[in-house]
Amino acid sequence: MAEAYNPQNIFAKILRGEIPCKKVHETAHSLAFHDINPLSPVHVLVIPRGAYVGFDDFSAKASAEEIADYVKAIGDTARKLGVDASGYRLLSNCGADANQEVPHLHVHIFGGRPLGRMLKKDTD
Repeated sequence: MAEAYNPQNIFAKILRGEIPCKKVHETAHSLAFHDINPLSPVHVLVIPRGAYVGFDDFSAKASAEEIADYVKAIGDTARKLGVDASGYRLLSNCGADANQEVPHLHVHIFGGRPLGRMLKKDTD
């Protein structure tokens, strides 16, 4: 069973304005902002404004308008950041096995340098 949504998570607090963020893009249903611990020259998070834990929760419960807005916001943010020409990576960790740290759906946009392979093979 998926983790329950916790309205005290850091992204919920950002959406409520309790914690500041460096905004990149915002829409009626989405917010994009710079990660506070960037892992590449460009590292931005895009979150839906709704209370969704991950993609499974979002795809099952979000309205068609929310889904369309979120997908468009991710693309618009990548273009706004200027990584659309050189390339970028989208990453969303969902659940314990993926090491999801914040139980609020979010997509990382990484770019600004060559990013290497997606995952390393297990060597066991």
